[in-house]
Amino acid sequence: MNLMTPIAWPVKQREIHNHHMDSTVWNSFKFRDDDVIVATYGKSGTTWTQQIVAQLIFNGAEGVEVSKISPWVDLRIMPKEVIAGLEHQAHRRILKTHLPVDALVFSPEAKYIYIGRDGRDAAWSFFNHHSRATDDFFALFNNAPGWHGPKLERGTEDVCAFYRRWFDGDGEPYWSFWENIRSWWQVRRLPNVLLMHFNDMKRDLPGSVRRIADFLDIEVDEAVFPSIVHHCSFDYMKAHADKVAPLGGVLWQGGARTFVNKGINGRWHDTLSADEVATYEARALAELGSDCAWWLAMGDGATR
Repeated sequence: MNLMTPIAWPVKQREIHNHHMDSTVWNSFKFRDDDVIVATYGKSGTTWTQQIVAQLIFNGAEGVEVSKISPWVDLRIMPKEVIAGLEHQAHRRILKTHLPVDALVFSPEAKYIYIGRDGRDAAWSFFNHHSRATDDFFALFNNAPGWHGPKLERGTEDVCAFYRRWFDGDGEPYWSFWENIRSWWQVRRLPNVLLMHFNDMKRDLPGSVRRIADFLDIEVDEAVFPSIVHHCSFDYMKAHADKVAPLGGVLWQGGARTFVNKGINGRWHDTLSADEVATYEARALAELGSDCAWWLAMGDGATR
């Protein structure tokens, strides 16, 4: 980016209301200059990245309750007192969103970390999230104040049928996949935006932690760095799932350890047909363009 060229900061273009999200909450949100916003489409490493940022901020401390200190700001069912409580946090704040950029009020001073993941992997993870949700989960979202759209139905699909509904309906029964990816890819060169990829975080967790630390201008304490990385490992997060899963995991059958599920990719390889794989890849190319489609499937650390 030419530093002499004025930066065209994103401007909010629309509101998004669905059973999960209410984008209007950002309209009156009071940013701090050092806020960190973790963004994804969903089921793409959001909680993992929140944990990494928290471990960097709290210098590898045990018992950091990410589920309490880092709320999903635009979640429709989020209690208003939780968002109000952000005003009283003395530490650097970590916020979460699943909105596309054009539905956000964008702060030039805050730092945004966006994590991408192949849509097929995200859909497989969403199936676990959806199929193992409790009755209370569906009741909360379907009765959320101010929303009068289609209900979020449990359904009886197996994972392949869920994927086909998700693909054919562009994210059904949740929210649009392609527009989310596109919107963040388009702002990837802004100085306060960092794009990460789930694949790269799995390939090289220590390197990913350092990359995030550099972006957030956090000087890593080398004496505690091994602890930071350990606390961000899948095994550690699974063992301490009640501290990282939203609302402590109470909305999923089996609790928080259900929410922190497997953290693996490629479960669709032996399940989707060759035609379904080709159809997904053609759609990704058409929706995103070749560079973004390749990045979304592979990550930065892969070679062409």
